[in-house]
Amino acid sequence: MNRYWSPAVEGLDPYVPGEQPRAATTVKLNTNENPYAPSPKAIEAMTAAAADDLRLYPDPESFELKAAIAEALDVTPANVFVGNGSDEVLAHAFRALLDHGLPIRFPDVSYSFYPVYCGLFGIAYETVPLDDDFGIRVDDYIDEKAQDNGGIIFPNPNAPTGRALAVGEIERLLVSNVDSVVVVDEAYVDFGADSAVSLTATYDNLLVVQTLSKSRALAGLRVGFAVGSAGLVEALGRVKNSFNSYPLSRFAQAGAAAAMRDVEYFESVRGRIIASREALTTDLEQLGFTVLPSKANFVFARHPDRVGADLAAALRERGILVRHFDKPRIADFLRISIGTDAQCAVLIKALREITAA
Repeated sequence: MNRYWSPAVEGLDPYVPGEQPRAATTVKLNTNENPYAPSPKAIEAMTAAAADDLRLYPDPESFELKAAIAEALDVTPANVFVGNGSDEVLAHAFRALLDHGLPIRFPDVSYSFYPVYCGLFGIAYETVPLDDDFGIRVDDYIDEKAQDNGGIIFPNPNAPTGRALAVGEIERLLVSNVDSVVVVDEAYVDFGADSAVSLTATYDNLLVVQTLSKSRALAGLRVGFAVGSAGLVEALGRVKNSFNSYPLSRFAQAGAAAAMRDVEYFESVRGRIIASREALTTDLEQLGFTVLPSKANFVFARHPDRVGADLAAALRERGILVRHFDKPRIADFLRISIGTDAQCAVLIKALREITAA
């Protein structure tokens, strides 16, 4: 321990992001980025933003971006909060909405940033096991004992499994947890799952978090947002303005707003990714892999005769990066981002060679 550290720092177990390789030849299928370029209209808007007077701060409330998000999701701007990537939005939600002195609940196999936030903010938590098929059982969150919680959070589709809950199941959860905030992390929802945003008009304890990093190909811009009741949005704003009043640059606001409004491009790109995901699933299954049903821009797969870490290492030797999590229940799985069809072909060729050896 460094003697200058605050006491809280020593006990932190930070999130480990996926590797960002320097070699341009690497086939990068490890961080769920979009394999295609952002909307040309977003690029044009950011280019125009470069002509703005950059000596001035950006709009602290991101009114134009909120309006674009509200228009796309059929909500009002007052029900939208924006931040520097969905990770920042989630962090604000942990601080503003999930810190009530009771353990919060999330799946045992889920986004690994959740326990990190709990450690950072001193929030107790309990993990709820997924079922044998790696699905979320809503019944595990709605019995009388389960309702005594400080909040519930889960991704939908879940990460890293890719499995999704139906909106009706989320509504059952909301009805049974009216005294807790339920945060639905929809980072991957645009790749085939149904969004819970429509439920925010009825349930004031629901916060839905999304990102422009995946389906809108703007991971490098760092823009995320949340949709919820005015009271939840106000709480997020109070935390944000106690931390950083200007989280989004002029470039980010302009590019994100244009991307949200370019519906035609969005639909085209996500359709290509969904088609590639289904083709990759078929190819992996033909090689003997078990692939969980995915509604995300990645697949979660394991081979019955191969150790997950060994497969990941063998792919790395061939210049292909996938994500491996050395954790209980999932140590033999690989999370494989959906790349271009050409990248997926390189992956399948490599796996055919590896599994045949």
